[in-house]
This record gives sequence, structure tokens and C-alpha cells, in this order.
Amino acid sequence: MEMSMRWALQSREAFIAREGYGLFGIVQGGVYPHLRARSVAALTGIGFEGYAVGGLAVGEGQEMMFTVLDGTVPLLPADKPRYLMGVGTPDDLIGAVSRGIDMFDCVMPTRAGRTARAYTSHGVFNLRNARFAGDARPLDPTCGCPACTRHTRAYLHHLFRADEMLGPMLLTWHNLTYYHDLMAGLRQAIIAGNLSEHANTVRAGWIVGEEPI
Repeated sequence: MEMSMRWALQSREAFIAREGYGLFGIVQGGVYPHLRARSVAALTGIGFEGYAVGGLAVGEGQEMMFTVLDGTVPLLPADKPRYLMGVGTPDDLIGAVSRGIDMFDCVMPTRAGRTARAYTSHGVFNLRNARFAGDARPLDPTCGCPACTRHTRAYLHHLFRADEMLGPMLLTWHNLTYYHDLMAGLRQAIIAGNLSEHANTVRAGWIVGEEPI
């Protein structure tokens, strides 16, 4: 953590301020609240355009990740963007946004798309599963991506079974669209003042699932 703070100061000093560019300080400290607090104090003392929370989603589990965010995010400046690095699943995003995180980056939607996993309003589907072989429904009726509007689940299933590259391409496109729509919905819920209610509705859809064919 201390080495990261030295790097942060060197980066700040080397940064050339110019329009359209900004530098984020990265909060470190593992799962230890006192180290996270020291890291935040050092970074805010230097001053950055935004603040990232690093060192999470590395195997500590969602509950611990949320616990660290509960202790870290309130210490960050309220008027600067907060960026959680390397996270995560749709449920991770909802939980992190509920705790004050604004921005994310993650390979999850693309990695899942390459391995036949689709994130939908009804939960996570594995398109290699035989139950999709004769399913003529769209992957997710609420989604406007090409995989959902132009193709059936049966066809997507066939693409993966046949090792056609189009399958991972379409499913990656779908997952990215799903993540974009999820974040847009969370943003609107924050503006409307009903984030908790919206989050519960989204999660309920995953739990309930859908009617079988």
C-alpha cells in the first residue's frame, strides 16, 4: 500500500494537466480497514480527478468485497467519480453502485460470451445446455441486441455446439448490451430515488427465472 502511494505521488507530479484528461488515485490496503483509510488519506492529500478502489475481486468473495467498500467509499470525496477496478458480475455491480461506486471495468461480459454464458433478465444461461436445442424464443425478450432480435436460442445453441465463432461474437455483444442496460437502469433509479426498489426487482427476476417451454 505504501509503495502504491509513492507511485501515486510520482504519477501526479509527472502528469501534464490538459483538457479531457484526468488521473485517478488507486486506493489499496487489501481487506484491512486501517490500511484502506491510510491509503484514502494519502491519495486525497495528493488530489486526483477521480478515485479507484483496487485490490478487490481477487478471490476474497463478494461479502468481503462489499464489507471493504462499506468502509472505504464513505471516505472518498463525494464530488469525484469512484471507480471499482476489475468488477464484476451483474450482482456485484448492483451491490457496488448501491454503496456509491460510479464506474467499473471487467472482462466478465466478454469472457462469459466466449464460453456460452449469457446474462439475462431471467438469470445466467449456458447456451451449450441441451435444453436450448429446440427453444425458438429470443435469448432475452427485453434486450435489443442482434443476438436477441435476430436469432433464437436454438440457433445460438447450435453455433456453440458447432464451434462457430459467430456464437461467441453474438453472445459477447449481448452481454455487453445487458451490462449497458443494467447500468442505465441503475442510473435512472438513482435519479428517480428508488434504487433499492429497482435493485430488488432486478434480482427477483434472476431468482424467479422463467417458465419452461
